Amino acid sequence: MLSGRSGKRLYHGTDPSQWRTAGGIPQAGRRRLFLHPAGSYRRTGFHRPLAAGGCIDPANRMTYPLLTRKTRMKKTPMALLLTLGLLQTPLAAFAATAPLDLVGPVSDYKIYVTENIEELVSHTQKFTDAVKKGDIATAKKLYAPTRVYYESVEPIAELFSDLDASIDSRVDDHEQGVTAEDFTGFHRLEYALFSQNSTKDQGPIADKLMSDVKDLEKRVAELTFPPEKVVGGAATLLEEVAATKISGEEDRYSHTDLYDFQGNIDGAKKIVDLFRPQIEQQDKAFSAKVDKNFASVEKILAKYKTTDGGFETYDKVKENDRKALVGPVNTLAEDLSTLRGKLGLN
Repeated sequence: MLSGRSGKRLYHGTDPSQWRTAGGIPQAGRRRLFLHPAGSYRRTGFHRPLAAGGCIDPANRMTYPLLTRKTRMKKTPMALLLTLGLLQTPLAAFAATAPLDLVGPVSDYKIYVTENIEELVSHTQKFTDAVKKGDIATAKKLYAPTRVYYESVEPIAELFSDLDASIDSRVDDHEQGVTAEDFTGFHRLEYALFSQNSTKDQGPIADKLMSDVKDLEKRVAELTFPPEKVVGGAATLLEEVAATKISGEEDRYSHTDLYDFQGNIDGAKKIVDLFRPQIEQQDKAFSAKVDKNFASVEKILAKYKTTDGGFETYDKVKENDRKALVGPVNTLAEDLSTLRGKLGLN
């Protein structure tokens, strides 16, 4: 039996298949790890037992030096992979599908996605609470800042097509439009709030959205992140911007498209930044070109930021700025679509 600082019973045995997080999902990374006297790694909300002889995963015979009490360990991708099991899969199985130098960026990306989904759950709770209370003003205020967390991790969220359809489908996706029973999620509530200025009969929609978001959190925690999907996600996000954000059709009732725009850009840029060393080994000019186009997009978005950290509504974006976004966005989408090939993941 293993116990933490308080003596509370945690987990039995050292079988890695039985290792679990205290809350069912890894918390945000970049925190200190401690080895407590009773033999467990512990940080707030997160526990891992230590296998005999300092062997973190006996199945793979991967060892990590035994830490002394309260020894600080800087987070590195490989250390997190081995000690926290962020990929939810044996290293040997992962290494068979991707070069070892991609393990670190993929595990770091899972941390990023996990952090954003934790924020999504928290913000969605406040948003749906406001809807159910009939507090239209608060619900409207929370709508866009909540959605941005979903937009930033869409490449992973879309792997669960049933949840993506339930959480993020638009009215165009439903033959019967707003009256369709399966038109749920953010955009159904957007229609009620911004088009109808009402929360009447939206309680069940709000409850389903909250349930779906929690389900997404659970599924992502158990997911092995396919490296080709992670790398390909950068292009997916830019294609999303080009297809639905610049036209303003994504948030047609609230006109809060710039929040989604920023979420997509942030998500794509994160992927590029995590894989930057591998990209620059192959093509430094490519990296510089991508950075330049990201900067062009960010410069235009900055013009429409508000003092509270949000954005102006999309109808206030000047036509010349909309046109100015088209070039760098399309170029980014095209360039990032080659990223998998550059990293040998096609």
